[in-house]
This record gives sequence, structure tokens and C-alpha cells, in this order.
Amino acid sequence: MNDTAPRVINDSLSPHDFSRLGAIIQDHCGIRMPPTKRTMVEGRLRRRVRALKLASMHDYCRYVLDEGALDSELVNLIDAVTTNKTDFFREIEHFRFLNERGLDALSRLPHHPGKDRPLKCWSAACSTGAEPYTLAMLLHEHARAQSSFRFDIIATDICTEVLATAKLGIYPADMAGMIPKAIASRYVRRSRDREDPTIRLVPQIRQSVRFGHLNLMDADYPVATDMDVIFFRNILIYFDKPTQKAVLHRLCRHLRPGGFLFVGHSETIANMDLPLTQVASAIFVRS
Repeated sequence: MNDTAPRVINDSLSPHDFSRLGAIIQDHCGIRMPPTKRTMVEGRLRRRVRALKLASMHDYCRYVLDEGALDSELVNLIDAVTTNKTDFFREIEHFRFLNERGLDALSRLPHHPGKDRPLKCWSAACSTGAEPYTLAMLLHEHARAQSSFRFDIIATDICTEVLATAKLGIYPADMAGMIPKAIASRYVRRSRDREDPTIRLVPQIRQSVRFGHLNLMDADYPVATDMDVIFFRNILIYFDKPTQKAVLHRLCRHLRPGGFLFVGHSETIANMDLPLTQVASAIFVRS
């Protein structure tokens, strides 16, 4: 690499270079990279081209693919191309179901999650943390009515950059729009600086979630096998069918019978021979 940052003279990927990068991305984390995603990948990688003081996308590909830098650059490459769209209380029907029906159904299972031992929840593709923190707010509200209620939330993602953001618990103020006002008043603090329109989650919420790095393509997950609730939403759409089936079967190994799996409303898990029964839109119970 050059010692000084040259002017970027070409920031487009050739079809050949895009195909090579796409194969690495899909092999490592299962995310498909069809030609329609080429412009998106180019946009995401421009920061890496500048950070590495390279002149073009072609130079980046040569550096990563031909000059032996893949091992050191792979984490940055995956961070750059993974999609991290998220909001608090996104697809709110899922949280309504959990609050109005799911928690009661779980409490009647033989192991009495939430009472005899903590209710165990896993956000399996947590992005910047809005999903598991939404769960934390919901469950803290439940605990306000049932003081003996206990829960444990873990949240994982392949992207190290979003995990760092999640641990901070600081977000753009416009992400708070879907949080019910009564809940926001207890768990969200707004910046007093009008030039810095951010929100920060209170320590009670931040400390309720344990974040960790996990690649869903791994054969085994370092997660307990007695989860009561798994959120796995809006990630299947990036996998091909064989990868979807393999990942879902692995997730089911971590879900206790009677536990709930939540997937995205636009996703389907039909014809995958899974030990699951649908109980509501995009909500399944483990048999």
C-alpha cells in the first residue's frame, strides 16, 4: 500500500472482481451477492478504499484477493457489506404477541421460565441492538407487574461494528419514534444538545443485554440449548434456500420445546421439515 492517500480514480467493481468478492462473502456468512447488489457493495467499500489509501476498487480487490490480505481484511469486508437496518419496536405485532399471549403461554411450561429460572431470549441477528433492547424494555415492563419475574437476553451478530454501537446504547433520536411514550419516559433519555439529536438508553436497559459475535454459518453456536424465545427476523431473505434450512435447523436445536421463534413478516420457512408449528404471522412454536 502507498504511504499517502492517492486520489481515487476508479471506484467501480468489475464484474469479475465483484464475483470473486461475492463468493467469499457468501462462503463466509451465507449472504448472497447477486449482480443487483453490485452498486450497494461499491458504495459500502468506498470507505475501505480510502482507509487503506488505495486508488481504486480494482486495487482493493488485488490487495485483498491477490496479495494475501484477505485474513486481515475479512472482518472489515463483512462489516462493510452486511445490512443493518433496524428500529425499536420494529414489526410491533411480534412484541404485542409476546406481551399479550407469549409470556403467559411460556409461564405455563413445566420449567416455568421467568419464575423457577430466568426466561431466556436470544436475538440471533441483532444489528445495532434495537431488537434486543426492545425486548429488554418489554420484559422490564412485565417485571413491573410481576416483581418475581426474571429474564436473560443475549444478542449476537456477525458484524463487529454494529455490536460496538449496540453496546453503547446511543442512537439517532428519530429511532425512538415507535417506542410507546410511557415506555420511552422510563427507559430513554434524550440529549439536551439540540445540535446532537440522540437518545441514550438508561443503564437498566443496557445492562439487561449481553452482546457477542457469532457467525450463523458456523456448524455449532456457543449459545445455550434451552432458549425460550429466539428472534431471527429479516435475515433469511439474504440466504439461499439450503443455507436458510441449515441455519433454521441449527437454531431449533437451541430452542426449548414450547419456545417461540420469530422471523420477519416477509420471510417464509415452509417446506423445510422443521420441528415448528405456526401460531401467528411469522411466529412459530417449537414442538
